Order: sequence, then structure tokens, then C-alpha cells
Amino acid sequence: MGNPYAGEVTLVIDGRAHVMRLTLGALAELEESLGAGSLLALIQRFEDVQFSTRDVLALIVAGLRGGGWQGRAADLLQADIEGGPVAASRAAARLLTLAFALPEGAE
Repeated sequence: MGNPYAGEVTLVIDGRAHVMRLTLGALAELEESLGAGSLLALIQRFEDVQFSTRDVLALIVAGLRGGGWQGRAADLLQADIEGGPVAASRAAARLLTLAFALPEGAE
């Protein structure tokens, strides 16, 4: 189980739990994979529920890579994500929230 205080989110892919987190390197990879715009624009799209499946996939890949996964986006095209697209979208949104939120009680 991922530690939310460390910005970790768990996603079950093909029956195996993977811990994801958005490290600085993963965030840089995310910016590059999205090609244009900024992370703030991506956050805004999630807040406004205007995100695309490409956004979700890019976030999942970045989070998995930040958690040590060595795969590629293409590896997920046929993968079974427990909970389907809704769970993947929620995990992606949670990754963004935890990456940019201060822990409770912090200023």
C-alpha cells in the first residue's frame, strides 16, 4: 500500500500492486510526454474534469516510473487496471494532489 504522506498511490495492474509517486524526474518526464502546456494546466484540467485519456496515461506512466517501474506507455495499452478507467483516473488525480499538496498541519 502506498504511503500518501510520501505522495504515493497504489494501482493494481494485471493483478499486481504498483506504488506510484511523482518524483522530480517523473514530473520532468510528464512535462516532456505532454509536449505542450504546463503542469499547472494539467492540474487545472483535472480540477475542471476536462482531462483526456492521454493525460491519465501520461500521469500513470510518470507515477509508475517515479515508483521504480521500468516499462513504457505502450506496455499499459493491453494491461488490466483493477477498477478500469475510473480507477486509473482517480489514481492519476490523486498523484497530482499528493505531489503538490502540503501535508496536514504544514504551512
